Formats: sequence, C-alpha cells, structure tokens
Amino acid sequence: MRHIKSAALMAAGLLALGGGALFTAPAAQADVPFPSIGWQQHNCDFDGNGHDDVLIGAPGATVSGAKGAGYVTVQYSGSGGLSTTRRSVLSQNTSGVAGAAEAGDGFGRAVATGDLDNDGYDDAIVGIPGEDVGTLTDAGGAVVFWGSSTGLHGGDSTWLQDPAQPRAGANFARAVEAARYFAPDPSDPDADPRDSIAVLENDSLLFFTVEPGTAAAPRLQRAGRGVRALDRTAQDTGVALRSLSHGNYNEDSWADLAISGVTTGDQPGIGVTQVLHGAPAVENLGDGGTFRGGPAVVSSDFNHDGQDDLAIGDTGAGSALGGSVSVYLGRGDLSGLDPVPAQTWTQDSAGVPGVAEAGDRWGAELSSGDTNGDGRPDLAIGAPGEDIGSVADAGAVWTLRGAPGGLTATGARSFDQNSAGIPGTAETSDRWGAQIRLIDADKDGRFGLLAAAPGENTNDGFVWVLPASASGLVAKGSWTYDGAALGASSANAQFGTAVDE
Repeated sequence: MRHIKSAALMAAGLLALGGGALFTAPAAQADVPFPSIGWQQHNCDFDGNGHDDVLIGAPGATVSGAKGAGYVTVQYSGSGGLSTTRRSVLSQNTSGVAGAAEAGDGFGRAVATGDLDNDGYDDAIVGIPGEDVGTLTDAGGAVVFWGSSTGLHGGDSTWLQDPAQPRAGANFARAVEAARYFAPDPSDPDADPRDSIAVLENDSLLFFTVEPGTAAAPRLQRAGRGVRALDRTAQDTGVALRSLSHGNYNEDSWADLAISGVTTGDQPGIGVTQVLHGAPAVENLGDGGTFRGGPAVVSSDFNHDGQDDLAIGDTGAGSALGGSVSVYLGRGDLSGLDPVPAQTWTQDSAGVPGVAEAGDRWGAELSSGDTNGDGRPDLAIGAPGEDIGSVADAGAVWTLRGAPGGLTATGARSFDQNSAGIPGTAETSDRWGAQIRLIDADKDGRFGLLAAAPGENTNDGFVWVLPASASGLVAKGSWTYDGAALGASSANAQFGTAVDE
C-alpha cells in the first residue's frame, strides 16, 4: 500500500508546463456553474441529424497490401438506430488524406470526436501512432476529418503531428480527446467557442485548436508549449501516458481533462491519473490533483448532482485482485474532485456478479450512459482478461446502475459470449469487452452497448450490439458485425480496438 501511495505522490509533479512550474489553479471564478458534460454530450454527430454516430478503429487492417496500415469506419445513425448500411471507411489511402497507407502505421488505434470549428457538425480525430515521419520511426501523426451535412470525407481532412520536435518512438496520437478546455482567444473567452484537441504521446500532452475567426478552411495550430511528463521526474522514472477523458469536475465554464497512465522506471506499471482544470488560456490550466489508479478513465455525473465525477479503472501493478474501479466525486465547487474515492468496486463487491481472479483486468475499459432511461448514468465495465469457464481471456462486460447517491450493485449484470441470447461462443483471447461504449443511437433516452472483441477470429475483431430496455441492457435482440459488414477488409484488422466514447 505504501508503495502505491508514494508513486501517486511522485506523479503529482510529473505534468508541468515547459517552463518547469507545476500547474496553478486559475484565478478567475465562474459566475454560473457549468453542468455535467461527461455523458450527456458525446459530440459524435458528424452529419448534424441529432443522432450519435459511431467511429471505430481497425488499426491492424491490411490496406492496399500494407499490413497493419489500418482504417476507421463511420456509422451514421438515425431514428432507426445504428446502421451498417449508411457508413463510410476512411484510411490514408482515402482521396485527400495526407500520406499513404503503410505497413504498421496503425491508423485508427485512437479516435475522438468534437466540434473543432464550431459549425454545428462534430469532427473526427484519428490517431496514427505508428506513422513514420521522415526517417523517424513511429513518431506518429493524426488526421482530422471535418463534419458536414453529408458526414466525413477525406477531401477536406487536416494532418497533425508534433510541430516542434517529432521524435522516433514518441507515438504521437496514441490517445486523443476533444473538448473546450480553454478559449482560442483568451482575450475574449466567450467569442467563437470551439473544442480543442488533447493529444498524447508516450510521455507528452499537447493541445491543438482552430485559430480564432477561421471560416471556410479551418487550420489547427498548437496551443501553448505543451506538457511533458518525463522532463519533470528523476532519472529513469516517469509515466507512460495511455488514456484521456474529459468532464467538468469543478463547476466553472471549461472542460477538465483526466490523463491516465502507468509508471515506468524502477517502479513500473502502477496506475496513476492526473487531472487538469480548464481555464480561459492554455497557460493557466490548473492542477486538479493526482489520483490512484489507471489507465482507464471515464467521466460522468454518477451521483446525479449536476457535476461530473471521475471513474478510474485500476488494472496496474499493485491493484486489487483482478482489478477495481474507483469513483471520485466532484465536491460541488471550484476545487474539483474529492481526493478520496466515494466508492471502490471489484468483482468481490456485494451484489456484483462473478469472483475476482488474477488477470481478469476488471476495469480495463469503462463507459457511461443511461441504460434504462431513468435519467441517471450507469457504468459499463470491461474485463478483457476474464476467463469464461476454462476459456482463458475470453472477456466479459458488467454494468452497475446509477442511483441518487451514486452507483449501486442493485440490478448489476454481466454479459459474455456464452450468455443466452448473445451471438457467438467464448473463445480463448477474444478479449470481449476490450473496448466498450454506451450509445443512444435512436435517441430514445436509453443507451445500448457496443462491446468490441478485437481478438475475435484470430484478431479479425467484431463488435456486438446489446439493446437497452426499461430494466437496462438485455442480451435478447443483440447482434454483431465486423469490418467486412461495413465494406472493409477484415483479416487481422483488430476491428474494435478503438471506439469513440
């Protein structure tokens, strides 16, 4: 226990602006509290029809003979829900996209969405962490696809890379997230609001935003000097950054960012999460605290008080047997999240189906949404290492229900490929639940589940769709699809490695 605590305290100093000082809290205070943004606003309506669309990465796919080049699929939703017919497939071989599909690029290993140019259409950000930049192997890059009334296209896409110092092995865009963390023009914070992009490299966090006043041809620029983890640590000690989530934890008018990863160096693999509070200017992003656990994070208003909370899945070294999920609640003021978790869940918690076992990785993936239409967000928990009977690493998904005071195990459910009504059969290393997303595609107020198994059929990858009902998620009526069903290649595609939250 002391070992984990000391690592968490050390990580409080890991994320600092290039000048070397720790983040300081913004001086300005908001007059009006800003409501929860963690689960009501998924920011994934690419064609502006009012329905959540779905962006899925298949980074292992072969594109024009290049193995592991990767692609993403876009599924456009409507009143009938999620569609496999109205869709598109995008890669670096799509006309207008910078570069070309090359072996090992991993296009689609990370995805995110947000309205970057404030035109009412959400945009898609696709990470390519294996991209070679010149002679720099795996320096990484990203592509932005701009939303429109006809969805996403390659012709007006925008290329991103580390503009200051691309580095071999940096894996730029290994994770991406978009939200309104700061104003494009700090001198007029309320003018021309738009989302900005947070981009992770292995040890760095960078921000990109569209220049103020940009109209027909959006141009992204790097905001501030960025943040580097390893620059502020002792030799041979640092954090490998892995995932991002945004919410509003401190009731001001800016989105906050949770950055999660695992320690490296002489105490490797310990999960740790740092929170940055949004501010009018990127230079004033505030230190929102460091929290035990990672590298999975998701934001939501779990106790239904109008302010976002943070759930952290801890599957790193020293975590509880099989993994755990802790919920840190917003304190209802500008101070942000309470440093002590209000709840910590494991498979051995009363009312949670199953038994905690080594290697389950319970909490390796998280998603939040209202599965039964009661107005309270529930939590879906993926455990890709769960054994189903004697079948190793087949994977499973749990749901905990939302309640007035927070999450409850009353009505908790678990699903896997051997559950009655779910297509397929649990197989070794399917990793069912390695990516999950709760989505209200038909806009009926109930969020169904997308559960991905990137290891299905020897790494081809499939996605399952579980319907929602008045009692929550149900297996009856569930169905499945892969990249081939969307008009793309499927062999070794690892379809479902990334699903936008």
